[in-house]
Amino acid sequence: MNAVLCGAGAFGRNHLRVYRELELQGYPVHLSAVVEPDSGRAQALETDAKDHSQQISIFSDLRECMAARDMGRIAIDVASVCAPTSAHFSIAAELLAAGLDVLVEKPIAATVNEANRLIELAQQHGRILQVGQLERFNPAITAIEPYLDNPMFFEVHRLSVFSPRSLDVDVVLDLMIHDLDIVLTFTQSPIRHLHAVGLPVVSGKVDIASVRIEFESGCVANFTASRVSTERVRKMRFFQPHQYVSVDYARQDLFVIDVETRDGKAIRQTGENNPADPVAFGGRESHLPPGLSLRRPVVHSGEPLRLEIESFLNAVKTRTAPRVSGEDGRRALALAIEINEAIAMHAKHASLQRFAPGG
Repeated sequence: MNAVLCGAGAFGRNHLRVYRELELQGYPVHLSAVVEPDSGRAQALETDAKDHSQQISIFSDLRECMAARDMGRIAIDVASVCAPTSAHFSIAAELLAAGLDVLVEKPIAATVNEANRLIELAQQHGRILQVGQLERFNPAITAIEPYLDNPMFFEVHRLSVFSPRSLDVDVVLDLMIHDLDIVLTFTQSPIRHLHAVGLPVVSGKVDIASVRIEFESGCVANFTASRVSTERVRKMRFFQPHQYVSVDYARQDLFVIDVETRDGKAIRQTGENNPADPVAFGGRESHLPPGLSLRRPVVHSGEPLRLEIESFLNAVKTRTAPRVSGEDGRRALALAIEINEAIAMHAKHASLQRFAPGG
């Protein structure tokens, strides 16, 4: 398979690195082209390709790239779209219409209507459309799936130090959307009600947000996201009958606390086929109240981005549904937009405009 990378900014360069590593390790994929309108980045890409003895065609415009493909100068079968969110739709739509399978980074598009159109184009042309909801491929999330059984309360924190990356979108579309996708996938329930507050701090867009969502199932989820924190935190905790589960995305770490019966056996039986080390926490069990037992399921570490791209390429090869479909991406985007609307309504009601930079 031959790939084109559209957008070689901070995250696009990670895609480039993974494609390069896969090819060097014998995976049947070759990054044959990169589309990057920034001349400085394009020049750096050409130098980097020469340093790695790679044959990569660099284009400043997607149409120029597709024209070269049509003329037979380059071969392209699949694409990674890592451009700014505002350009996701126009780029992905052109690629799908040209018959390419597409991995588009989150969020899938800027609006739900754009997401709908991308899904329609993928169906119309028989193409694979995968959305880059990266945490779905986090090994800790993969390891947690055998334990899922009607979770009823989530507490999620995603905090980052400030970076000028992705300032074209707010913190909900930049960071929180990862966790929205995970919780929506785990709950599989319509939303009954949500409450959201957020503030701009340094970027002019919402940089910190707190959200509470109530689902029709009765499940409640609290989310906190910040890109102006003094520390980096990526954690999710959830409770389900007789069980508490804690996930550290960054460390790819997972532990489970079970409620025991009087004979010392765990009430819950989920995850029995997933090996666990009950004493992996160096004595932490001794601090648990009687009737609780702690175990740490085995997590096979790996880079989520590489796992994401490998999954995409496998879906292309086998012509099977991707792990994160266009519909999944649209669902997360729709919720993120609804949250931003609620934040805007609250800000207007509470006169929070004075918190904006320069306000």
